Amino acid sequence: MGFEASADEGLLLDLLNTTPVMDGNRRDLIGDGEAGRRWLADHGQRASVEEWETLREVRSVLQDVVRGEQSAGSLAPFLAGVAYRPAGVDDGISWSLDVPEGCGAAARAVLAWGALYESSPGRLRPCANPDCRLFLIDHSKPNTARWCSMARCGNRMKARRHYERTREATR
Repeated sequence: MGFEASADEGLLLDLLNTTPVMDGNRRDLIGDGEAGRRWLADHGQRASVEEWETLREVRSVLQDVVRGEQSAGSLAPFLAGVAYRPAGVDDGISWSLDVPEGCGAAARAVLAWGALYESSPGRLRPCANPDCRLFLIDHSKPNTARWCSMARCGNRMKARRHYERTREATR
C-alpha cells in the first residue's frame, strides 16, 4: 500500500471532524466500535478494533495539537515503528509506507498532518466559530478562510456580528 501525504489530507480532515456539534450537543461519529470500523472501511483503511481504538486516541491528540493545546511531540507515539520502504521500479523509485499492525490510519493521519504543517503552515485550523468543533484546511491563495463552512458557520457568525452591531447602535 503506497503513501502520499497529500492524498491523506482528506483522511486527516475527516478524522478531525468526527466530533461535530449538532443541535448544541457534541457528537462522536466514531465513538462506538461499529461506527468506528465503518468509518475506517469507508476511508479505505483496515477496520479492526485495534485500528479503531488507536484512531480515537490519535484524533484527540491531533485535535489538541491543531488547537495549540499540545505540542507536536505528543504525536510521536503514533509513529513508532513507521517506515518508508523504497523499491526500484521501471521508471524510478516507488516508496511504500510500512506501519505496525493496528495503527495504519493513525500513522497516515499524523504523517498527513506533518506534511501539511511543513508545506502549508497555518492552513489547517479550527473553525473560527466558537460554537463549532470542526476544522478546515484553507486552500485559498490569501489564506483567509475562517469557517469550516461559509453556508453554516460563516453566515451564522456574520449574522451574529450584524445583530450585535445593530443592537448597539440602537442603544
